[in-house]
Amino acid sequence: MTSFSNFYRNIFIETLKTQTFDLLIIGGGITGAGIALDASSRGLKVALIEKNDFASGTSSKSTKLIHGGLRYLKQFDFWLVKEVGTERAVVHQLAPHLVVPEKMLLPIIKNGTYGSWLTSIGLKIYDILASVENEDKRKMLNKVEALKLEPLLSSDILEGAGHYAEYRTDDARLTLEILKTAFKLGALVLNYTKLIGFDYKNQQISGAQAIDTISGLKFNIKAKYTINATGPWADQILNIQNTLESFQKKLHLTKGVHIVLPHYKLPVKQSIYFDVPDGRMIFAIPRGNTTYVGTTETNFHGDLNQVKVEQVDALYLISAINNMFKTIELDLNDILSSWAGLRPLIHQEGKLPGELSRKDEIFQSNNGLISIVGGKLTGYRKMAERIVDLTAKKLDNTYRIKSIKSQTEQLKLCGGDFKDYTEVIKYTQSIYQKLNIDGFSLADIKILVHRYGKQCDTILNYYRTLNQKDFKTKLLKAEIWFSIHHEMVQNPEDFIVRRTGKLYFEIDTLETQISTIIDEFSHYFAWSLKERKLQTQKVKTLIKVTTQFN
Repeated sequence: MTSFSNFYRNIFIETLKTQTFDLLIIGGGITGAGIALDASSRGLKVALIEKNDFASGTSSKSTKLIHGGLRYLKQFDFWLVKEVGTERAVVHQLAPHLVVPEKMLLPIIKNGTYGSWLTSIGLKIYDILASVENEDKRKMLNKVEALKLEPLLSSDILEGAGHYAEYRTDDARLTLEILKTAFKLGALVLNYTKLIGFDYKNQQISGAQAIDTISGLKFNIKAKYTINATGPWADQILNIQNTLESFQKKLHLTKGVHIVLPHYKLPVKQSIYFDVPDGRMIFAIPRGNTTYVGTTETNFHGDLNQVKVEQVDALYLISAINNMFKTIELDLNDILSSWAGLRPLIHQEGKLPGELSRKDEIFQSNNGLISIVGGKLTGYRKMAERIVDLTAKKLDNTYRIKSIKSQTEQLKLCGGDFKDYTEVIKYTQSIYQKLNIDGFSLADIKILVHRYGKQCDTILNYYRTLNQKDFKTKLLKAEIWFSIHHEMVQNPEDFIVRRTGKLYFEIDTLETQISTIIDEFSHYFAWSLKERKLQTQKVKTLIKVTTQFN
């Protein structure tokens, strides 16, 4: 099989044009990725197209947690808590380097959302529903114990805390590794390929009309069934050929904003899930040299392709931090970067954004289009299993195509070939021993391993072939080489936003790396001077957008 690289776009497009697929998936976010992996692992012939880069929508804009949804206990949504709570441990086993254990502190404060009794009972139920074991089970702390764990908490309002386990991830990389794993199993996956219409046979969808937005080439894809997994854009897909008319429910889009701060400005010792005066709760999560905080939740009615962090969003989060941590005094100038994303929820009359269910729903149109909407990052695998179960029955009944049951519970993701997290720690140490002589810190290596897992071996093999004095520039070039040749990167934005997260979490060093990044991409893509200038300006604009608010 060819490499997962844009250099093979012409081959991929020719295959899309000439073959008939069992399933065509529209949308390259976590939902579409999960479906592609589940279906391909069952032996089905799968194609997936994404109009922009993979995970460029909601799936790179989350709180970056694989968590059980403690908040949904208050809504008595026990089914959702049980499913996603159980899934946390499963996804951790599939990619231990990428889905890492993260202790969470829930402060109990005077007149807060959760009192001591409710927190204790709630976390206990959470443990039971999520089948939490051993040291990860919740512990209730008194005020002294809570302050010892997190001295930044305001002692005048603190009454105690709950201490429980969650998992932190990189949402965009999780989506990507799922897609790469599906590709290895035979799925044909292509970014920057936009749906422009459907083809029909006997009034049933028989495929799609698409355009490669890189070359402008239009082509048709034949498929027995087509799945709409486009998240916030689901209504737009349904609206093609008037499919939306038969859709009885509608999407309710909400905007979630996160801000990133220098860790020394908010030096929390572990992740904290804390109260906001308006009754909501938000997270503060340490990551490398930063702490990121979110999320807001407000109704969204604007352009789906222009979701921005407004000043009012940033001020809301800053105010929430200053309210909970009395020794912290932040303002807008302390924000390093930010991001905003949309949640595609199912509308429920009379309910506020925070009260809407996160359950996924599958909808079948009269013309055969199958759509899945709603859901959570944590539940991607079970969402995929449900929709592939449904389509597998259709394939069997109509085409006599047999497939096996879902295999994804045991299917390690690319880079995740570790027995457990202990092996990740050992592997990290082994890489550090090889690279510390070059000047890398253990923190540098942890970032690298959590980003790529055992794929670090491939990156470092190339790293050693480079003649470059500055070791960090040398590694940057190796990462770019890997992303272009093995992760279907098309431009610097793909690399700095979704492959590495540098735009959000390493923005202080990113500005000094722009010329190196542009030079490397120019080398591989043979850009003209005009294109180099255009791409440079795009990166600078991205930095400006993520650091300045209207």
